[in-house]
Amino acid sequence: MLEIERKFRVKNTTFLSNIKESYKITQGYLNSSEDRTVRVRIKGNQGFLTIKGKSSENGLSRFEWEKEISVLEATELLKLCEDFVISKTRHLFPFNDVVFEVDVFEGANEGLIVAEVELNSENQTFEKPDWLGDELTGDLQYYNSYLSNHPYTTWNR
Repeated sequence: MLEIERKFRVKNTTFLSNIKESYKITQGYLNSSEDRTVRVRIKGNQGFLTIKGKSSENGLSRFEWEKEISVLEATELLKLCEDFVISKTRHLFPFNDVVFEVDVFEGANEGLIVAEVELNSENQTFEKPDWLGDELTGDLQYYNSYLSNHPYTTWNR
């Protein structure tokens, strides 16, 4: 139940020619405090309730608990969520020994493209594709819970 991941900005969309799977995600937050988040998500034709703990000091890992719920339950819970509900398309990009999950945000977060890679340990090494940009791991403003309250389109960039 420990999630270990690194997050990166995406420099360009050349990854799109090599994706293996894509699906829509709609998610919102019932709670988005720094110590814990409670997320409701519809991913394709599945619903999920997820609780995440506070990130480690280096931002690489945190507690995560997830339970599948019905899409109907998730749809009803989304009505109770804070501020903005996040919409994005997730593209899966296998690259050597890892799979990058590339999120192309829509709506209030349009223009933001972020890639995450889940790891088995904090010191696991992996090769980075050339479209991968600056590392965002541990940068709280790129957490989805932050984006749900402070959409990317409102940032002064």
